[in-house]
Amino acid sequence: LLKCSPYSTLFLGVAYRAKCYNYLQPRAEEERRLAAKEKKKQGKWKHIERELAEAQDNSIRK
Repeated sequence: LLKCSPYSTLFLGVAYRAKCYNYLQPRAEEERRLAAKEKKKQGKWKHIERELAEAQDNSIRK
């Protein structure tokens, strides 16, 4: 029994971590997808702001 105890504990730890990983992985993927979507949206807004600033700068110069 004492010889098997460390191995069974190791196996239970690996099984527990696998269960946690499988539970958390879809959530992390969803968070990454939402972050990428938000970053893309912010990039569009920055592009629009940059174009407006350039247009205003050009109109001031004329």
